[in-house]
Amino acid sequence: MIKATTLAVALVMVAFAGPALAGPTLDKVKKNGVVTCGVTTGLAGFSIPDRQGKYTGIDVDTCRAVAAAVLGDPDKTKYVPATTQQRFTMLQSGEIDILTRNTTWTLTREGDLGFLFAPPNYYDGQGFMVAKKAGVKSAKELDGATVCVQSGTTTESNLTDYFRANKMTFKPLVIERLDEVENAFYSGRCDSFTADRSGLAASRAGKAPNPDDYVILPEIASKEPLAAVVRQGDDEWFEVVRWTMFAMIDAEEKGVTSQNVDEMKKSDDPEIQRMLGVKPGMGKSLHLGEDWAYTIIKRVGNYGEIFDRNVGKDSALKLDRGLNALWTQGGLMYGMPIR
Repeated sequence: MIKATTLAVALVMVAFAGPALAGPTLDKVKKNGVVTCGVTTGLAGFSIPDRQGKYTGIDVDTCRAVAAAVLGDPDKTKYVPATTQQRFTMLQSGEIDILTRNTTWTLTREGDLGFLFAPPNYYDGQGFMVAKKAGVKSAKELDGATVCVQSGTTTESNLTDYFRANKMTFKPLVIERLDEVENAFYSGRCDSFTADRSGLAASRAGKAPNPDDYVILPEIASKEPLAAVVRQGDDEWFEVVRWTMFAMIDAEEKGVTSQNVDEMKKSDDPEIQRMLGVKPGMGKSLHLGEDWAYTIIKRVGNYGEIFDRNVGKDSALKLDRGLNALWTQGGLMYGMPIR
């Protein structure tokens, strides 16, 4: 015979075994009808406004994809410029719902600052750019150079580590605003400009007086996995942001694009059926509609589409996929299974 106390405990466990309730950020976003994202003050390919104030970039599309998943409309977004110094305070205070701002995933940012990072939307590495006329072919030739670097970034500490590891000296020119760092470099105040290699390519394409006059050196000084960031303690919101990224990667792997997504609803592939909501259940697990991933793909695109138009072959930057290729093509992009 089951004791009454044992039965009571079992009933309580069953009562709490159901799915968790939606978290505070998800509820807030649904109530307000907008996703508020912290973005850069202007970095081509990642987040930059045009003359009408419309933002574009791979980080912007990450924000738009979250809005598509939660609100069914990628345009239900608000972009708040966040400097390197302000970005984490803005997220901690709740001024923004998510930070989609070329931010590197590090241990201390999770462990000490209390954040969680979604899967990277761009695997990067720190590099060095120099004027072609200087004749420098390698970062190992920069001993004694003056190097322009933005303050409040992992780039600043990586710069010191790189020169120390290679037994070289340098003179840092540390400036808070990116546009002022760029102006200092292009005006000749420093011998080299260091930043994420994607950022250097964006700067060269959009800010250099003559892009052909500058070269990015081959060395990669650090790993810089760039990812969206949310606050710890709100698991439901983190799951939405994380699976938004996975859905875009999985869609590319399965060949589902913004152009063929309606036709792909007829696929016999069980994972595609679950992804697109033909077989229900995945949306409920995330407290979203069953068409959450379908809407992301239809309105924003799969990961390959987002990459190509913002930083890849269809963009001014024309960066190759490299580490950002699918895992099936030698890259690091690997979406978890939707099941």
